Amino acid sequence: MYKNQQNWTKLGTPTPSLSPLHDIIFTTSRACIYSNLKSITSCFCLLENMDAQQFRSAAHEMIDFIIDYLENIRSRRVLPTVQPGYIRDMIPATAPEQGEPWQEIFQDVERVIMPGVTHWHSPHFHAYFPTGNSWPAILADILSDAIGCIGFSWIASPACTDLEVVMMDWLGQLLGLPSQFLACSGGTGGGVIQGTASEATLVALLGAKAKAINRLKAMDPEVDESQIVGRLLAYSSDQSHSSVERAGILAGVRVRLLQSDELFSLRGETLKLAMEEDRAKGFIPFFVTATLGTTPSCAFDDLSEIGPVCHQFENIWLHVDAAYAGSAFICDEYRHHLNGLELADSFNFNPHKWLLVNFDCSAMWLKNANDVVDAFNVDPLYLKHDRQGQAPDYRHWQIPLGRRFRSLKLWFVMRTYGAEGLRAHIRRQIKLACEFHHLVVNDDRFEVPVPPALGLVCFRMKGENSLNETLLKRINDAGRIHMVPAKLRGQFVLRLAVCSRYTESRDILFAWQELRSHADALTGQQQLLKN
Repeated sequence: MYKNQQNWTKLGTPTPSLSPLHDIIFTTSRACIYSNLKSITSCFCLLENMDAQQFRSAAHEMIDFIIDYLENIRSRRVLPTVQPGYIRDMIPATAPEQGEPWQEIFQDVERVIMPGVTHWHSPHFHAYFPTGNSWPAILADILSDAIGCIGFSWIASPACTDLEVVMMDWLGQLLGLPSQFLACSGGTGGGVIQGTASEATLVALLGAKAKAINRLKAMDPEVDESQIVGRLLAYSSDQSHSSVERAGILAGVRVRLLQSDELFSLRGETLKLAMEEDRAKGFIPFFVTATLGTTPSCAFDDLSEIGPVCHQFENIWLHVDAAYAGSAFICDEYRHHLNGLELADSFNFNPHKWLLVNFDCSAMWLKNANDVVDAFNVDPLYLKHDRQGQAPDYRHWQIPLGRRFRSLKLWFVMRTYGAEGLRAHIRRQIKLACEFHHLVVNDDRFEVPVPPALGLVCFRMKGENSLNETLLKRINDAGRIHMVPAKLRGQFVLRLAVCSRYTESRDILFAWQELRSHADALTGQQQLLKN
C-alpha cells in the first residue's frame, strides 16, 4: 500500500494520495502518533519532577526533619487526638493529575501526618514493648531502599544473601546460641531474617506440619492426609502471644493452650501430662511453642523442663519465641533462660524490638533448615540459577517470595555500637524499670502482682478491676504518657514498659507523677463517695 509513499514516516511531510480512503487512514495514523508522542513527552516530564539534584536537596531537608523530630520528640503529645478517617478530610479525594512541588508535599508531613502519629519513640511511650530505632539503622534502610534488590535467591543479589548468613551468625554468637543453629558450624542449621515473630512462628509450625505428615505417610502410604491433619495437635502456654493461636488457624491445625503456674510459666510436667492425655485420645502431638518473655508479664516458660519432655516424646518440634526478651540474652546475666535451647528445633527473637534495629527485622534460627526448605520449596525455571545449593535461597525459608536487604541494619548497628554498647543499652533500660518499680512499691495504694522482669513492670491500684480500668483510661485520655493493660488470672493490671532509647530517669519520674496525679484524683472521688 505504501510503496509510493516513501516519506510517510517523516511526520508532517506531505504525501501523495492513492485514494480518499488512503488519505483518511494516513491522516488518522499520523494524529495517533502525535497524540502518543505527546503522552510520552508528558510522562517524561512527570518523571523529571524530582531529578538527582532536587533529590539531594530534599533528602537533606528530610534528614534534618527526622533529626529534629527525634531529638525533640519528648515535647510532642505521645498519643494523638484524631478520629478514625481524619485524613480523608485533609487531602483530595483523588490522586493529582499533575505532579506537585516537593515543598508542598513536605509541608503536608507536619500538617497531615504528624497529628495522627502515636510517637513510639517518645520517652513517654510505655505501651506494648519497645520498637527499635537508631541512626545507623535508619541509614541502613535508606541504603536498602536505594539498592532496591529483591533478594529471593542468591543470584538475585549475592551481597543480600551472603551478608544475612554472616550477620545471623554474628547475632547468634552474641546470644550464645548452640552451634547447631549457626551456618558457620558447617551443619544443617542457619539463620534467616523474617518480618515478624508471628511469621517465624507460622514458618516453624508449617515446617513441623509438613515433616509430621511426611513421616506418618511414610509409615502408612494409604492414609489420607486430611486424616493426619485432623489429629495433629500443637501446644503453647495460656500466656503465649495471640500469634501462636493465629498460626494454628492459618496452618489448619489445633492449638491447645496449657495453664501456666503461679509465675505464669509453662512447666514441663504440665506439658507432659497434656501430651499423654491427648495421645490416649488418638491425637498426634507434633509442635510446642515455648515463650521466653510473655507479652502480659514477661514471664519465662521453663525451657530446661520443656525441652527434655519434647525430646522424650520424640517427633515433637520445639519452637522458642523470645520476641522481646531475646535481646537481653546478649548479657550473660540473663542467658540462663536459654538453658535447654539445645533441644529446640527453632528459635526466634526481634532485634527490631530492643536491639536498636528498626522494624522489620525478626531473627530466626533453624537447627535443620532443610525441614522448612523441603516444606516451602517451589522452584520454577525462571528462579533457578547455577549456584543453587552453594548458598541459601531464602525464598524457601519464608512465606513471601520477595525480601528486602534487611541484614544491612544488623551490620550497621552491630558495628556502630559493638557488643558492649548494645549490652549497655539493655542494662540501662532494665535499670530504669527498676527505678519505676521502686516508686510503685513505696506507695501503699499500689500492688505489684508479679516481680518486674527486664524492662517491664506490671502493677495496679489495690481494689476492683473497674478502678484500674478507670485509672488507665484517664492516663491515656490525658495523652502525656501511654500504657496498655493486661489481665493476669482475672486481675486487670497496668503495664509500664521502658521503650524509647531516649528514656531517662526524669522520664520515669514524669510517668510516675502523671500516674500518681490520676490516682490522687480517683482516691479523692472514692473519699467523697464514702462521705
